[in-house]
Amino acid sequence: MSEVHKDVTAPVDEKLPLKTLLAFGLQHVLVMAASPIASVFLMATALDFTPELTINLLSATFIICGIGTLLQSIGWRGFGARLPFIMLPGGAPIVLFILIAQQTDVATASGAVFLTALFYFLVLPVFKKFLRFFPSVVVGTMLLLVAINLVKISGFLIVGNPGTEGFAAPLNLLLAFATIGFTVLFARVLSGMMGQLAILLGLLGGTLVAVLFGAFHTEHLSLFPLFSLPSLLPFGMPKFDLLASLPLMIFCIISMVEATGQTIAIGEVVDKKMDPENDVARTIRGDAVVSLLGGLFGTSLIITSGENIGVVRATGIRSRYVTLVSGLMLILFALLSPLARVIHGVPEAVVGGTGLVVFAIVGTMGIDMLRRVDLRQHANMYVVSVALAVGLFPILVPGVYSQFPSGLASLLSNGVAMGAITAALMNALFHYLGKGSAPVAEAENHSRLQSR
Repeated sequence: MSEVHKDVTAPVDEKLPLKTLLAFGLQHVLVMAASPIASVFLMATALDFTPELTINLLSATFIICGIGTLLQSIGWRGFGARLPFIMLPGGAPIVLFILIAQQTDVATASGAVFLTALFYFLVLPVFKKFLRFFPSVVVGTMLLLVAINLVKISGFLIVGNPGTEGFAAPLNLLLAFATIGFTVLFARVLSGMMGQLAILLGLLGGTLVAVLFGAFHTEHLSLFPLFSLPSLLPFGMPKFDLLASLPLMIFCIISMVEATGQTIAIGEVVDKKMDPENDVARTIRGDAVVSLLGGLFGTSLIITSGENIGVVRATGIRSRYVTLVSGLMLILFALLSPLARVIHGVPEAVVGGTGLVVFAIVGTMGIDMLRRVDLRQHANMYVVSVALAVGLFPILVPGVYSQFPSGLASLLSNGVAMGAITAALMNALFHYLGKGSAPVAEAENHSRLQSR
């Protein structure tokens, strides 16, 4: 009996062979590498950074993402969820950083990152009290919105923005669909470990097609400089302006809501018995301390990404040691400049094609969670439908809140956050407000979620 008990290891804690860790760790990195690259170049373009500063920030972003990924994978003294998470610069925090810098200066935007990271710790004890309002009906709805939003972002990676040169170029569509085709082909014909690496192989297949058509970006390829080290406080001493920092501080609440859904969702994927109040808090503390560290090197908030949840579900590889290796790879790519430049050479359309598949898988997870909810029940039907309406509105109609004050517009335009908040409020309205307890069906769903 003791022998059997000794050999039982939770999938999330399984220590896999080195070649498996390297292959699947690389898969996570390649699928997600476009995010830090795009965020840095967006910041550099908007704020007119020099090429030297841009390279410096790119190195810093990869290193901080790597350290954050290590922290979330390992977990240390209540920091990090001990789950297979990848940490990335969020799109919204980058935009808010740029807006603060344009309205004041870059040093003030950097100070806003510090203040927001500290604000996480201040708000977290209060936020934990509201986690009971995030049962599967809320998290499932949120995952659907996350998937739709990410698929849309991937679509723009493929076709570009309307009105820009090369919008919807047939070659880019070819690269995206070739990447998807290779992914499906490898998933269908390969078995075992190679079949589980279908996403990575599909991305490599799409990249090969790009090379054949001359679409691989070679302009940045060079051997030198060989190493790149980020600079401490690249914008000088940060300036602390509470009023200017408010947009980022408001976003931190949104980030906590998203982290809640992501933690519960990936806990289900890896079949880990969850204590939502404790595990979600560990995730958020990890986000806070890594963002604080990132502020020292000029990055905006670095947050837990829900994007790699689809990779974990698609491969069935649930070990947190895989993303631990991914974190080490991100740091290696940051220090070895030629490796980062090779990754930067992969066309956006190829990355977008991979994203379409991976992020749609996140949507299937949302559907799976909603399957456990009785949507024929009057209350649940309204919770999901109203939350989807509120969340999809700004996703499908960009700029709908553009006439509102900038801080409020940033909040309302985040469809994922608004949908999740709406679902939580609607769930409380129908199932808690004026009632002694939640209905039996909802209580059972919440209990089953916690016991998985």
